[in-house]
Amino acid sequence: MKSAVKATEFDLPGLKSLYKGKVRDVYRLENDVLVMVATDRLSAFDVVMPQPIPFKGQVLNQMAAKFLDETSDIVPNWKLAVPDPNVTLGKLCAPLKVEMVVRGYLAGHAWRVYRSGERSICGVRVPGGLKQSERLPAPIITPTTKADKGHDEDISRDEIMSSGIVPAEIYEQLEAISLKLFERGTAAAREKGLLLVDTKYEFGLDSDGNITLIDEIHTADSSRYFYAESYERRLANDQPQRQLSKEFVREWLMENNFNGKPDQEIPVLPNSFINQVSERYIELYETLVGENFEKSDVVNVTERIENNILSYLKSN
Repeated sequence: MKSAVKATEFDLPGLKSLYKGKVRDVYRLENDVLVMVATDRLSAFDVVMPQPIPFKGQVLNQMAAKFLDETSDIVPNWKLAVPDPNVTLGKLCAPLKVEMVVRGYLAGHAWRVYRSGERSICGVRVPGGLKQSERLPAPIITPTTKADKGHDEDISRDEIMSSGIVPAEIYEQLEAISLKLFERGTAAAREKGLLLVDTKYEFGLDSDGNITLIDEIHTADSSRYFYAESYERRLANDQPQRQLSKEFVREWLMENNFNGKPDQEIPVLPNSFINQVSERYIELYETLVGENFEKSDVVNVTERIENNILSYLKSN
């Protein structure tokens, strides 16, 4: 789709490297500033789908920027500026090689593990007799390794501590910070009639060794939300929850015989489904942010992005 940003290749002043993640193109400049472009690529099961989703990158970038600002009293973050709806500039940090996944409800990957008979998720014991989507007695942290390529893998707290992937004293701080962020996100969602089901946080160390929140926070790609109004009724009737997240994309893919295994062919997304995904992302933005989503100009969209980045760098 011409209105979507599938990839960028900008020749920025002072460019040292370009890294293309599943969703973001990350330009590292010589002054240790990162230029992170949120593209419209769609990733599920750690696989990038062949077709982009219009306005997805803008939704993610603007939501992340807002929630980074609103949680900066809990932990410093990497964000410096947002020169374009799809772009955030931030300070380079040394990434810590774990993702802190916080879960308040039994859903998604955790439910699939639980349904298989497991009662320990990443070393955390979970009570028996729970339903899909049921609220957990208290939020739990189920970390994963942060893979540069391919699949992230579940890992336990004990394995992190014993392996030294993250020093014990730093990991303990990550746990405390993650639970505070989840509490803040839960409260913000509830004010908008949503339940923050689960989410992930990524951290790094800045040049002074300070723990810093990086990447995105509380977006549709990093989080799962249920509608609060219908939650109890649907839970009691064993009905699927109404939700705003990427889970419905995963469900569609599984219905079309794809769950990320290497020997599987990625299905082509119909235009009607692509439009539905775009509308879902915009709906989450408008619901959670509480304001209308203003679609950015998509005529020569990559040119617009590049010009805005260059203009910012020139003036700063």
